[in-house]
Amino acid sequence: MGVIPSQLRTGAKLRVTAARPGVVNFELDIEKEHTNRLNILHGGTLACMTDLGGSLAVASRGLFATGVSTDLSVTYLSSGGKIGDTIRAEVTCDKFGKTLAYTSIKFTNAKDELVARGSHTKYVALAWKDPQNITDELSPRPEKSV
Repeated sequence: MGVIPSQLRTGAKLRVTAARPGVVNFELDIEKEHTNRLNILHGGTLACMTDLGGSLAVASRGLFATGVSTDLSVTYLSSGGKIGDTIRAEVTCDKFGKTLAYTSIKFTNAKDELVARGSHTKYVALAWKDPQNITDELSPRPEKSV
């Protein structure tokens, strides 16, 4: 069995701090395994968080199976922090269609400064067929007139 890159183990350490349909907030305390050789947050960790975050945003809209990635990008604006710092993220499901779901994510540091932003597109056409979906329960209902 090969060594699993530390960025891929990031998901086990994420804490979801808020969630509502289409928007999820989460955070990660930066540890040694999340840093690069300069001892600052590794860009791969942020890319992994973008991938996981996109899936969380799609799941928050009711899909049990969240599809597969078709596109993922991260723009790094400044250092995300060092060991002991906390990186925070807010991911939004910007468009949720029958075939594709588009998500965007903002990463901020403890001073609430934007350090990176990302986007993640997921192919969800087959995910709509999963019997464990709860999309009907999360769909907006038209208000009844009185």
